[in-house]
Amino acid sequence: MLAEFIVMFRESLEVAFVIGIILAYLNRTGNAAEEKHVWLGVSSGIVLSIALAGSILAFRADFESNEPLFEGIFMVVTAGLVTWLLLWMARQKNVVERLRGDAKAALAKGGGRGIFLLALVATLREGVEAVLFMAGIYASTGALSLLGAFIGIAAAVVVGFLVFEYAVKFSIGLFFRVTALVLVLLAAGLFSQGVHELQEAKILPVWIEHVYDINPPLNADGSYPALHDHGAVGSVLKGLVGYDGAPSDLQVLGYLGYLGVVYLLYRMP
Repeated sequence: MLAEFIVMFRESLEVAFVIGIILAYLNRTGNAAEEKHVWLGVSSGIVLSIALAGSILAFRADFESNEPLFEGIFMVVTAGLVTWLLLWMARQKNVVERLRGDAKAALAKGGGRGIFLLALVATLREGVEAVLFMAGIYASTGALSLLGAFIGIAAAVVVGFLVFEYAVKFSIGLFFRVTALVLVLLAAGLFSQGVHELQEAKILPVWIEHVYDINPPLNADGSYPALHDHGAVGSVLKGLVGYDGAPSDLQVLGYLGYLGVVYLLYRMP
């Protein structure tokens, strides 16, 4: 539930910030009549994101006979795509000024159509990230908390409203960068779990099955202890940061190597 909350809160709040900045610009420049194009772009982005989620579910059903292979490839590809988007956003400086410039350029070049496309792309970008992460969490943990996702969306709407309606002091650029770091850890976990699934599918070798094993033994009634990677706490950490109490050699190397590569890419000019 916590992982789903964080993902949807972050993505929804980012959309709220972007759309709020566009709406504020339109109002301050006397173009309030174009607001309908913003909401049309937002709704279209949401519909396309839901369609993407449905496509992923349908595509996944076709590969149930070889589930480890599908999930392994999906997790690795998802980690790569989402990280590219996160690195791009984390490198953006003066986010508010840039978005105002985007709105001005879109309005000048395409009028209502330009504003529609700007809102659509902003919503769809975050929608794609959210869908990929949610699908990755489900593939990693075997469960998905829609309640956590809805609470995350609701919390983002409230925070976004407070920030823009009451001018609460809030560094949007800092928010983008800090939450990007949190989601990079989530993506690292997806990548590591993807490596594990590819080992299960016999695509990747297993030289050391368990580099370490810190999973506590099962309870007397056969249930998992809280800190087991299938337990109440461990399963949350597994979905959030890719926690595994008994990882293989390539899982550990994949997790650490992934973080190292992302750090180097972020530091590159």
